[in-house]
Amino acid sequence: MERKGLGRGLSALLADVAPVEEKAPGPEPEAARAPATAVPIETLHPNPNQPRRSFGEVELDELTASIREKGVIQPLIVRPHPEKTDAYEIVAGERRWRAAQRAQLHEIPVLVRMLTDTEVLELAIIENIQRADLNPLDEAHGYRQLMDRFGHTQEKLGEALGKSRSHIANLLRLLTLPEPVLALVREGRLSAGHARALITAPDAVALARQVVERDLSVRQTEALARQAAAPARSPASVRAPEKDADTRALEQDLAAALGLGVTIRHQPGGQRGEIRIRYGSLDELDGLCQRLSR
Repeated sequence: MERKGLGRGLSALLADVAPVEEKAPGPEPEAARAPATAVPIETLHPNPNQPRRSFGEVELDELTASIREKGVIQPLIVRPHPEKTDAYEIVAGERRWRAAQRAQLHEIPVLVRMLTDTEVLELAIIENIQRADLNPLDEAHGYRQLMDRFGHTQEKLGEALGKSRSHIANLLRLLTLPEPVLALVREGRLSAGHARALITAPDAVALARQVVERDLSVRQTEALARQAAAPARSPASVRAPEKDADTRALEQDLAAALGLGVTIRHQPGGQRGEIRIRYGSLDELDGLCQRLSR
C-alpha cells in the first residue's frame, strides 16, 4: 500500500477542487488563475475509480436547472485520458458533467492537469469530502482513506481542509461502531451525535434500536449509554472501578487512529494493564497487522 507523501502536497491539490468564490477579495486560488478550456462534452469520460458511486436525482435535477440558466460556472478538473486519444478523464466535477449532459450543453469548461493515478484518487476523495450534503460516515471514510493510503495525519488534514482535529477525530470514531449501527446512520434514522454517544456502550446495537424506537434525543442517548455501561448492582457482584477521563480519551484516540474498537484496562494504582483491539473481519485484522509491523 502506497503511503508516500505527494510531491506537490495536499494544499496544492486542494486548490484545484476548492470552490471558487466570485469577486472574492485577496489573491485568487490557483484554480481561478489557470485558464479554462472549453472542450466538447463527448470527449469527457468519468473516472472508473471515483469513490462517489451515487448521484441523487433531486440534486442532479436542481443542478441541471442551474446550469441550463447560468452555464457551468466552476470548470471541471480533468487530465488527458490514459487510454484514449483526444479525450479527457474527469478528476473532479463528474456531477457537473452529468448535469451538463442533461442540460444538453455541447461544450464544458475544464482545467487540464497532468496528474498521476495516485493524485487523481486523492483529488477525488478530497472533492467528495467537500460536498455540503455528505453523509458523516462517507466523510469519515474519506478521512480514513487519506490517512491510510497517503499517510496524512489528522492535524495535516485539518489544516488543509479547514476542519478542526476534533471534528476529524470524532468522525473517525464512528467507524468503530458495529455495522448495524452504521446502517442506521446511513439511512438517516440515527444522527452522528446519537452514534457518538454509543461508541463506548457495551451493546451499541441494542441501544441504537432503542434510540430509534423511542425517538430519544442525543442527551437521552448519552444517559442511556452511561446507564448501560454502569455495572449491575447486586450483593454478589463486585463493582469495577470507573475509568478516568484520560483513559477514556486515550481509548477514543487509539480507536480513531486504528479504525477499530479499543479497550484499555489499567490496574488501579499500578503500572500494568492491557489493551484490547477488536476487529470485525479478517481484512481488518490484516490491516492492523500491517500497521503494527510498520
